[in-house]
Amino acid sequence: MNGLILAIDTATPAVTAGVVRLVGDTAETLAERVAIDPRAHAERLTPNIVGALSDARFTVDQLDSIVVGCGPGPFTGLRVGMATAAAFGHALGLPVRGVCSLDTIAVGTTGEVLVVTDARRREVYWARYRDGIRIDGPAVNAATEVPVGADAVAGSPEHTALFDLPRLTAVYPTAAGLVRAVTDWSVGPAPLIPRYLRRPDAKPSAVAR
Repeated sequence: MNGLILAIDTATPAVTAGVVRLVGDTAETLAERVAIDPRAHAERLTPNIVGALSDARFTVDQLDSIVVGCGPGPFTGLRVGMATAAAFGHALGLPVRGVCSLDTIAVGTTGEVLVVTDARRREVYWARYRDGIRIDGPAVNAATEVPVGADAVAGSPEHTALFDLPRLTAVYPTAAGLVRAVTDWSVGPAPLIPRYLRRPDAKPSAVAR
């Protein structure tokens, strides 16, 4: 696969948008905008996309594909990124591929690595990897209930600190990591399915009889 790819992720407090040139197995980040704001995914994402395209000196009609993180992540933030990716894909007639957001943090790691991100409610989203390939998860648990079995931990700084393991520098999904997490470009994109792993916090109010 060769092409110009828009990469988006809103599964964590990092609102990430980047433009990546993929040539074979090499993903080169041409521009990336990241805003750390867990409560402003909707407000930050589109400006980050526009900014990244401008920084890379490309326009949307030059894109070949879109990759988006599908979580796990909190309901509201996650659906912002996925809905935006789907809208861009539909408007531009581009394929949209979804990847596990935890996979994007583990890309390029060696040995057995635990990746954790904030699931709120004193819990973490987690998955375990061997040489960058997921071998367990994703799941959501209290940190004390996560089966560690790893040589190092990566992800949210607040939550990696809960584990007695060496900490890697990877914290949030990156544009290049999103692109590299696509395992097979020769296969057409599957439907986007969000990984919420639990019911949303917001619930509809009961209808009065």
